[in-house]
Amino acid sequence: MLTLDKVYHAAYILKECARKTDLIAASRLSENLYLKTENLQVTGSFKLRGAYYKISQLSNEEKSRGIVACSAGNHAQGVALAASRKNINATICMPDSAPVMKVESTKKLGANVELVKGAYDDAHDRAVQLVNETGATFIHPYDDDCVIAGQATIGLEILDQLENVEVVIVPIGGGGLISGVAFAIKSLKPDVKIYGVQASGAPSMYNSFKDHERKSLESVSTFADGIAVKNPGENTFEIISKYVDDIVCVSEDEIAAAILALIEKQKLIAEGAGAVPVAAAMFHKLPIENKKTVCIISGGNIDVNILSRVITRGLVMTGRNVNLTIELVDKPGQLQDVSRIIAECGANVVSVYYDRGDTNMAINSCFLKLALETRNAEQINLIKSELQKAGFRIVTERV
Repeated sequence: MLTLDKVYHAAYILKECARKTDLIAASRLSENLYLKTENLQVTGSFKLRGAYYKISQLSNEEKSRGIVACSAGNHAQGVALAASRKNINATICMPDSAPVMKVESTKKLGANVELVKGAYDDAHDRAVQLVNETGATFIHPYDDDCVIAGQATIGLEILDQLENVEVVIVPIGGGGLISGVAFAIKSLKPDVKIYGVQASGAPSMYNSFKDHERKSLESVSTFADGIAVKNPGENTFEIISKYVDDIVCVSEDEIAAAILALIEKQKLIAEGAGAVPVAAAMFHKLPIENKKTVCIISGGNIDVNILSRVITRGLVMTGRNVNLTIELVDKPGQLQDVSRIIAECGANVVSVYYDRGDTNMAINSCFLKLALETRNAEQINLIKSELQKAGFRIVTERV
């Protein structure tokens, strides 16, 4: 059973390997907002806590048979590090879509990695098969009391680090993190609100919570691979149903905007799963105004190969990039007039393309396609308004 004694014991054991991560004020993002920086944890994620505590509690016989785990990446690294510290043979099944960085980091920590076609849940099925074939011990990434107790130590730290905390916002995949945090905080300070956040493309726990029964998804679609889970946990669903106040979802664009905001304003790198609490706060998904609020930045292991695309999406979402197509009469001076208007509005043109061959335009016209760097959506609207006042027709606006 999950008890406070077990959580405190986990906190004691984790002094061997886990960092008490900083809780920092994030006034550049929002007043009364604080960030629990688990992205700066050893291995770059909170997952080390639960994995290490679970493995530390295995018997010598269980250790001798080896361990098997499944993970999209962060749990894998936590298991691999713990196994190497305890001299235990570890095999970890990971979906073949897992970021290359997470796969390679897991291998460097000494674990055997088996890539499985599909999503996290397919890797889970393969891991269970290996356990049945080899007799190894399965280290579940979230649906295990020892794992949950390890994650719960974050809740203890938040209560110790922020006096009179009122709200804690937590990412949800399978539910291990929010189960532990909610249990620890509600057991010690029941008035604190605990909110969960999922990606709208992977809302398994959201659906289960709203319908009061566990519900699985046929598929998931989100770049937040750390929370791309089709099947919510049994134990975690029960704990969440008892201790969590509400769950909301955020879109891919909102997650990207949150990652960008953390980079620009807080100088922090968060992966998609780690940024969803900030996305929920930024886009007013929860009633947190004027309340001391903590967002748990659960991990920072984002694949650098997609980081530039995520930043671009974040720029578009916040009105920092826009592409305009303007219909021009093909005569001298048109481009000069357009350039003058854009310059007077304070935007920057980064690319220009003339299209004279579109069959949708008049013979004596052309399409001017511009890519602009802008400050925000208000500036985009000003540019469009000024162009239209000058007689130019905007054909399309796209990202």
